[in-house]
Amino acid sequence: MESAITQNIGIMFQKSFIPFEDLSQISDKDLAYVNQDPRLRPFYKYDTNLNEFEAVIKDKQADKTERKLLSNVLKKQYANFNVSESTAKNIKLLEDENTFTVITAHQPSLFTGPSYFIYKICSVLNLAKQLNTKFEGKHIVPIFITGGEDHDFEEISSTSIFGKKITWKNSKGGSVGKLDNGSLTDVLAELKEILGGRPIAAEIYNTIETAFTKFKTYGEGMRYLVNELFESYGLVVADMSDAALKASFIPIIEKEIFDRKSINYIQATVEKLEAAGFSNQAYPREINFFYLGDGYRERIVFEDNKYSVLNQNLSFSAEEMKTEINNHPERFSPNVNMRPIFQEFVFPNLAYVGGGGELAYWIERKSQFDYYNVNYPMLIRRNSVLIVDRGTVKKMDKLEINMDHLIQEEHQVVNAFLDIHSQNQLTLEKQKKSINKLFDQIVDLTKKIDGSLVATVEAEKTKQIKSLENLEGRLKKAEKNKFDVGINQVKSIREKLFPNNSLQERKENFLTFYTKYGKDYFEYLVDNLDPFEKGLILIKEEV
Repeated sequence: MESAITQNIGIMFQKSFIPFEDLSQISDKDLAYVNQDPRLRPFYKYDTNLNEFEAVIKDKQADKTERKLLSNVLKKQYANFNVSESTAKNIKLLEDENTFTVITAHQPSLFTGPSYFIYKICSVLNLAKQLNTKFEGKHIVPIFITGGEDHDFEEISSTSIFGKKITWKNSKGGSVGKLDNGSLTDVLAELKEILGGRPIAAEIYNTIETAFTKFKTYGEGMRYLVNELFESYGLVVADMSDAALKASFIPIIEKEIFDRKSINYIQATVEKLEAAGFSNQAYPREINFFYLGDGYRERIVFEDNKYSVLNQNLSFSAEEMKTEINNHPERFSPNVNMRPIFQEFVFPNLAYVGGGGELAYWIERKSQFDYYNVNYPMLIRRNSVLIVDRGTVKKMDKLEINMDHLIQEEHQVVNAFLDIHSQNQLTLEKQKKSINKLFDQIVDLTKKIDGSLVATVEAEKTKQIKSLENLEGRLKKAEKNKFDVGINQVKSIREKLFPNNSLQERKENFLTFYTKYGKDYFEYLVDNLDPFEKGLILIKEEV
C-alpha cells in the first residue's frame, strides 16, 4: 500500500491505495485493462491518460452532434427540478461547438443501490474538473445517464444500509423507469426507520421522500434525487428515453433492424478476444433493440420474413416496421450492444467512466462504432473505494491487524491473527520437512536393497505427513478456542469491509456513510477520486 495522504475537510481522512492485483474480487479482464495489457490494446482506441484527450477532442469534432436538440431536451427534462446555476450553465453550454462531455451511467437502483453508483459520479466530476483546467477555451460537462429503460427489476429492487437489506416489492413489468412510485410507500417507511432521527439522517430522508412522492414515475424520481445530491457540482442528469433524442437516431435504428450487421462485427471481436485469452461479456443479437409497450420491454426478432415482438401478439412487415420507427421512435429501446452507440451519437462525448464489467462490454464495440461512423470514446475505469470508519480503525489497532491481513481470505486472516497473538508454535512445517528428509534417505536405501519396496515407503511417508497435518489442524483449533472472542471480532471486521467476500462498494449504500459524514463526504470524494489513479482507494477515518 502507498503512504497515506491526509486532507482536512472537517473530518480527517487518510487516503492510500490497495493494488488491484492484491484483490481476488477484481476480474482478470478488469485487471488487464487497468494495467494496459497489450493483448487488449487492439480493442480500444485511446490510451487512458490526460494528454490523449487532445486527440479525442479533435476526433469528436468530426461527429455531427445535434447540440441544440440535446440542450433543448435537457432543459425540458429539468423543467420540474430545482436547477443550480452551474448545471443550467452546463446545459446551455452544450450548444457551443467547444463544449464536450464526459459520461458515466447506471441503472436507477433502489435509493441509488450500491455505493459505487456514487463513486462513478464523483469520478466523472473529478475528470471534468481536470479537463476544464487543462484545456483552456474548451468546456467539459459531466453527465450522468440513468438507465430507466432497463426491465430487470430484480437487479435494481434492493439495497443495503448499515448492513440491513431493503427490498422493493412490485409485481408490474416493463421499464423500471416507468414504474409508479406509489408502490414505494412501505420501502420509504422502512428506510426512515433504519436511518433514524438524527438531523442529517432526517434531512437526506426528506430529500429521498420528496423524490419518490412528488414525482409519479421511478425514473423521474431518481433523476431528481441525483440532481439534488450533486446540484452544486454542475452535474447534468440525462434520460435517454426521450422521443426527440430517439428521433434523431432513426437512421441508425433502421440500419440496425433492417441490415442486421452489428452481430457480425461483435462476433468477430469476441472471437479475437477469446483468441487473446478473454471471455465474452455480452451476447450479440441479430437485432439489438427491444420494443417498448405498456408494461413490457421485449426483444424484436426477424422470423418468417416478419419483424415480431417476442411474447407479444405483435408483428410488422418491413414497410410497417419502417413506419413504426418513424412514427414512434420512443418505442425502440437499445439493448446493451446498441446503448453505447446511441449515447455517443447523442452526446459530444470524450470519455466513458465505468466499472470493469461495463468496460468489458465496451471493449467488444469498437468495430461496431466504426460501422456506424460514430467516434469511439476513451474508456476510463472508475475509482473503487473502501471506507473504514474510526470505530473500525480502533478495533483493527487493538487487534493488531491491518488491511494487508484483511484483504486475504477469511481463514488466512484468522491464521495471521493467531500468528500475531499466540505464544505457541502452531505450524509443524519444520517437522514435516524433517519427515520428508528422513524418508528420502529411506527411499535411497530401499532402492539399493529392493526397488519394489519404494512405493511402500512413499505411501508410508504420505501417511506420516498426513498425520502431522491432522495434528497441526487440531493444534490450531485448540488455540483458536483460546482466542475465540478476538477471532470473532476479526471475522466481523472483515465481513463489514468485504461483505460476503465482495467489495464494500458493491453491497453498501452511500447512506451508510453520508449519514455519518454529510456533504463533506461528497466533497472529499470529488476531490480525491481521480480516475487516472490505479488501485482500490482506501479511505480511513483518523482516530
